[in-house]
Amino acid sequence: MKYIDEFNDPELARRLLDEIRATVTRPWALMEVCGGQTHSIIRHGIDQLLPDEVELIHGPGCPVCVTPLDVIDKALEIAARPGVIFCSFGDMLRVPGTDRDLFRVKGEGGDVRVVYSPLDALDLARRNPDREVVFFAIGFETTAPANAMAVHQARRLGVRNFSLLVSHVRVPPAIEAIMTAPACRVQGFLAAGHVCSVMGTAEYPDLADKHRVPIVVTGFEPLDILEGIRRAVHQLERGEHRVENAYARAVRDQGNPAAQRMIEEVFEVTDRNWRGIGPIPASGWRLTEAFRDHDAEHRFDVTGIRTEEPAVCRAGEVLQGLIKPTECEAFGTACTPRTPLGATMVSSEGACAAYYLYRRMSDGPAPRGSRVPQEEMNPVG
Repeated sequence: MKYIDEFNDPELARRLLDEIRATVTRPWALMEVCGGQTHSIIRHGIDQLLPDEVELIHGPGCPVCVTPLDVIDKALEIAARPGVIFCSFGDMLRVPGTDRDLFRVKGEGGDVRVVYSPLDALDLARRNPDREVVFFAIGFETTAPANAMAVHQARRLGVRNFSLLVSHVRVPPAIEAIMTAPACRVQGFLAAGHVCSVMGTAEYPDLADKHRVPIVVTGFEPLDILEGIRRAVHQLERGEHRVENAYARAVRDQGNPAAQRMIEEVFEVTDRNWRGIGPIPASGWRLTEAFRDHDAEHRFDVTGIRTEEPAVCRAGEVLQGLIKPTECEAFGTACTPRTPLGATMVSSEGACAAYYLYRRMSDGPAPRGSRVPQEEMNPVG
């Protein structure tokens, strides 16, 4: 398949690894920002193929995982109300709130539906004018244009029974927060290619200059990631800190102007709390005043939410890159995909889910060819 098979070539991977080994002279720590990259790294064992001097740190690149617990609990409260059709992507259904998840709400009679697009939810609202239809709008910059388009269309079509529960987060402020944290060890970043395909690279040069870190925009296939690592290591060894685009087949420096205009019309920047991390200034979006009628938090009077994270769960430290999933005492024992304590174990982009799915149950290599059956990772009841 074009742009897939050629980026999985073992011989080219060996050449890139050889060049990285020939270049590196001292230890370097790189962070991949995207959870999709994390899964590719663990699936293909890229971190174990690299020379010992190059460490990959998993960052907070899973939007499901960083959705605040209070927002999850608000979603559960809204979804349980009579007359509501609550729509979400499938990876949100097993994300634990304080005492339940959306699967449990569905089992208790709530009308919770998996959709593949926010426009599917808008269509449900048009076909069910006597019901309130809510779409759980989470994600980084990648999913923001489609969510903005859905609410824009709702207003244009006069669909008043459609709203978004918004928990959008932005990558550049997260990088700023990571670099200013006291325990930060990150010396370079692999930036998420799909985010940059929407927003471009304009926000990254100032971060690279301020913190003196290379930022390489990278794709998701093995060769994409290895090429990103190669470029980052070359910069570090030379004392450079530039933004490089190693994903030119999908990313332009200016991004997607039409998508950016749609975001700017519908959303405005706001402070956002990140689950496991805490508040990050200007790190999210919310609906503007012009579209506030379609904001589920304003439409539904959800108050008295009291949240509590499991004390044993260390997902917050995983999201900050302070520990690997296997360093959490609950990993693979008290916390599994069927009994998750944190979102990082159930999201399709969560680091803990990647380690569990590909049998990375310790610091050593996974047994050859091992993988957890997909039905165990995504149980339906």
